[in-house]
Amino acid sequence: MTLKDRLAAQRIYMLLGALFITSLVVSNLIFQKFFYWYPFDIEIFGSKLFEVSVGILPYPITFLITDLISEIYGKKRANQVVVAGIFASFFSLLIVYVSNVVPATPWSPVQNGMFNTVFGNTILAVFASMMAYLFAQFIDIQIYHFWKQLTKGKHLWLRNNFSTFLSQFVDTFTVVGLLCIFDIIAWDRFLGLLLSGFIFKVIIAFIDTPFLYLGVFLFRKRFNLKVNEEIELL
Repeated sequence: MTLKDRLAAQRIYMLLGALFITSLVVSNLIFQKFFYWYPFDIEIFGSKLFEVSVGILPYPITFLITDLISEIYGKKRANQVVVAGIFASFFSLLIVYVSNVVPATPWSPVQNGMFNTVFGNTILAVFASMMAYLFAQFIDIQIYHFWKQLTKGKHLWLRNNFSTFLSQFVDTFTVVGLLCIFDIIAWDRFLGLLLSGFIFKVIIAFIDTPFLYLGVFLFRKRFNLKVNEEIELL
């Protein structure tokens, strides 16, 4: 690979990392709002399918990006992006904490009470959920590369979906549990929201598979990569 191609690959890697970090940080700031999507009128343990947090919307993007980075750049680079995302999340929480502590002026459009309602519960809940998310992402990367080695780079759909299913269950279980522990939502909604969130993520994992195939195809075409070949960055 030429130096020009390596520099191009480096820029794309940084762009993917930026998208990953943005999706991760935003999902942790908006997770307290819930919405509903009712393709089927089904109720599970007192909750409609699907009643889920808006924080779930950017999350599939993070798993798609780590799978793409794992496939093209390798396991080490995928882990580096996850660690950078965790650092960015904690730094954003520090900013939120300081912003919550300083008093609002009398003419401020957003007063202390409103700000605390939206962001006050974020700090403790996200601090704990970040540990679970870190664990879930590393599980995703480990399983992805296990299947990649086992299939010798073939059957992309297999490692994409199988790695995401387990890691997303771990993440959903932890996030919903923390929302209940911090009294943001009632415990009687735990099972319903857990299953709704997990099933929603499974559906999204199936949906994003063609996008992963497209991304891998474009990378291999642009950088003339063979099956199971990875890009070594500078």
